Amino acid sequence: MHGLGNDFVVLDGVTQDIHLSEDQVRLISNRQLGVGCDQVLLVEPPQQPDMDFRYRIFNADGSEVEQCGNGARCFALYVQKKRLTHKQTIHVETMNANIELHIEQGQQVRVDMGEPLLAPEKVPFTAPKQQLSYPLTINTAGQSQSYSLGVVSMGNPHRVLCVNDVANTPVENIGSLLSHHPDFPNSANIGFMEVVNRNHIKLRVYERGAGETLACGTGACAAVVIGVERDLLQSPVTVDLPGGSLIINYNKSQGGHYHKVFMTGPAEFVFEGKINL
Repeated sequence: MHGLGNDFVVLDGVTQDIHLSEDQVRLISNRQLGVGCDQVLLVEPPQQPDMDFRYRIFNADGSEVEQCGNGARCFALYVQKKRLTHKQTIHVETMNANIELHIEQGQQVRVDMGEPLLAPEKVPFTAPKQQLSYPLTINTAGQSQSYSLGVVSMGNPHRVLCVNDVANTPVENIGSLLSHHPDFPNSANIGFMEVVNRNHIKLRVYERGAGETLACGTGACAAVVIGVERDLLQSPVTVDLPGGSLIINYNKSQGGHYHKVFMTGPAEFVFEGKINL
């Protein structure tokens, strides 16, 4: 499946017993030797009584991560097509949060991504106090470059940079350096945002464990949260990614209270098959 070109192998762990090793995830994800994907998604029975499913995400490098917004939309259509549920609204538990998925007309899926976390210890991110932007200096090609970054967790950690021309930004180079910076103990996803107007941005995302992808749902949410909180953007915001567009709804916080983030976009089936591991 794919969500705006962010592609996934989705496995049914409800009707069959699946335990994946890191080597198996890397084999499945390998585009030359395996099926090929950005992430492997595993559907499992819930561990909490009020949830419908458990949603697990594995990056192409074999590591298990907390959240994936594009994958969540694929997850919703997958469990419906496989008749694992007949519900239009699905409640799903992830590694460290619960999310709500709503299947709309035309195979669009609206995802309640919950509230963003901006406190450094919640991201997690090493900083003495919470700010809307943090200065950071890295060395590239023997030169020091300084950046102003927004930091937020959408269930997984994100850094957001504002750039003037996202199409010509060296995303792989800068993204790799920033993703593994020691200020992020769990590494981070890096978003490069170009503001077109208050309701429209262009975005490219370097995802930890996968590199740049055609789309990143949590990255789109993170960018809009930072843009709205800095008063650069106003909900709803159209986010143009290399693979297509998402609509993000988020209203500015009031008195330290953060509103929920809602993401709407498509998901597509590509093919089905079987694999012996």
